[in-house]
Amino acid sequence: MLPVTLLTGVDQEFRGAVAGNTLASAGPAGVLIEYDVSGLTEGSVVRIARTATGVIDREVIRMAHPCASCAMRGSLVELLLSIAAVEQYDVAIVDLPSAGDTQALAEEIARDGAGELRVDAVVTTVDTGSVIDDLTGDQLIQDRGVPTAAEDGRAIAEVVARQLEYANAAVLSSDDDTVRALVRAINPQLLVRTTPAGLLGVRLQAPDATEPGSITAPQDDGPVRTLVWQSDRPFHPERLYDALEDLVAGTARGRGTLWIATQHRNRLSWDSFGTNIALGVLGPWLADLPADRWSTVGQQHQARSALEWHPEYGDRASYLSVTGVGLDVRELRERLDGCVLRADEAVHPLTDPFAPYLEGSTAA
Repeated sequence: MLPVTLLTGVDQEFRGAVAGNTLASAGPAGVLIEYDVSGLTEGSVVRIARTATGVIDREVIRMAHPCASCAMRGSLVELLLSIAAVEQYDVAIVDLPSAGDTQALAEEIARDGAGELRVDAVVTTVDTGSVIDDLTGDQLIQDRGVPTAAEDGRAIAEVVARQLEYANAAVLSSDDDTVRALVRAINPQLLVRTTPAGLLGVRLQAPDATEPGSITAPQDDGPVRTLVWQSDRPFHPERLYDALEDLVAGTARGRGTLWIATQHRNRLSWDSFGTNIALGVLGPWLADLPADRWSTVGQQHQARSALEWHPEYGDRASYLSVTGVGLDVRELRERLDGCVLRADEAVHPLTDPFAPYLEGSTAA
């Protein structure tokens, strides 16, 4: 079985340097697969496979829809299987383009690898000098000049956070206590290094896909702090809507589940990346489902609900985790508390500014 290591990271130059060092440490039995996406907007990507001694495969991939992830789907697994069939290589290292979907690719390799491929590690590369600004800012991936699909509207903060969350190791360009604490706050399971040495040949625990609506643990490591907040009363929709910009100011990552008073039957997700916020409909609350359908709801939510079931509202509640550098936890907690519906406020006269943006909303 051919072990595969996936390399991700927004900074192409640093990721490429880590890829080269990793190939060198693999010796003559290692293969590095790289993608030149400079021609992506014209519909072509160049894939190159090389060893320490030279190029062993080069292919121009043409596609009707210019997308970095589309260029890898199907064709990469086929190439990896052909490398495995030669039986002279000990490891394949895949240097993913900055905008590539790591999780989808790892799942494709596991599904279509015919028992001949195994993803041993997902390693994300982190530019220490820019990662804090990247995670707390509002710049879009298109504005950074990263080759990607024309319709890709993600923020750089989301791309970096997703890469960190779906990885089991991170290589920093230089050591920095704040950056180390921040990436560990976003993914507490990360193995953090300043060199890729030792990451090959070690089968790391497979990264877990983040369950929608879940939260992270509290964090207080130097200037990096994570607030964990919850309420068994719903949010006032208008006050929450008006406070969104203030709630994410200076934060890096926010996650959780929302109960909004005007969305009584919808369990909503909160995902914030820097100053960018996405709310979505996760589905119904357990309280509205027959017991034989509870298995359709995430395991973390089921476990939490079993511990905190409310005699009147069931599993209806809001819980959020928000991480930032220099985060004023007390002020943020007070702002969130102020957005909750008070006991003397009625729901029926309220308007819902969120409804037009929530597909499947019962209030839309």
